[in-house]
Amino acid sequence: MATNSLIATLDASGDMPAYVVRPAGSPRGAVIVVQEIFGVNPGIVKKADDWAALGYLAVAPDIFWRQQPGVELDSDVPAEFQQAIDLMMKHDFTRGLEDLKAVLSWIRAQVHGVKTGVVGFCMGGKIAYEMAARTDIEAAVGYYGVGIAAMLDEAQNISGQLMLHIPTADGFVGPDQQAAMHAGLDGNPHVTLHDYVGLDHGFADTFSARRNDAGAKLADQRTEEFFARNLG
Repeated sequence: MATNSLIATLDASGDMPAYVVRPAGSPRGAVIVVQEIFGVNPGIVKKADDWAALGYLAVAPDIFWRQQPGVELDSDVPAEFQQAIDLMMKHDFTRGLEDLKAVLSWIRAQVHGVKTGVVGFCMGGKIAYEMAARTDIEAAVGYYGVGIAAMLDEAQNISGQLMLHIPTADGFVGPDQQAAMHAGLDGNPHVTLHDYVGLDHGFADTFSARRNDAGAKLADQRTEEFFARNLG
């Protein structure tokens, strides 16, 4: 199990496991890393470690802790991929967002005066959008977020900055959804969209066969610059 910390929920219903890694010096900001459907696996741990190396307090919460704590799945193994899909289908996103609010509150109590961002992948990309629209988090980034097209009416509530990475060949977010996202978000001064022509869902995964190295490096560079501008 990769998690090394516990974060109390706001409703006192339990303690959420999380992988927390601190920078060498005083944090320049904080980044919440929200998993794909595969749990806090080695790829998510590496992403959190990378943010800490850049000077941020990094926190990767175990999103599925209420169902099955400690999930670490491999997207390249078909049976584990299906297990991950099942976990996502059973996930309570409303309650899950309250858990993420607890993480945000915990971070602000840990490091006073720094700004916080969230970066999420797949299911986590949807959660990053929710965080941007439903909390006062300063910056949010979603990689190939699913279900965002159904929540475009919430974009008017975004007070921080949001960036979305959209692969045009995404097998889970089709052309109609992508077009709706552009129609609903282009021109919003709080939102930046980047298209990745010909790339598929999961292109920025850390280790799996889905990774497109050039696309992942470009998206990660944009995310790093985005957080540097908006978090410090």
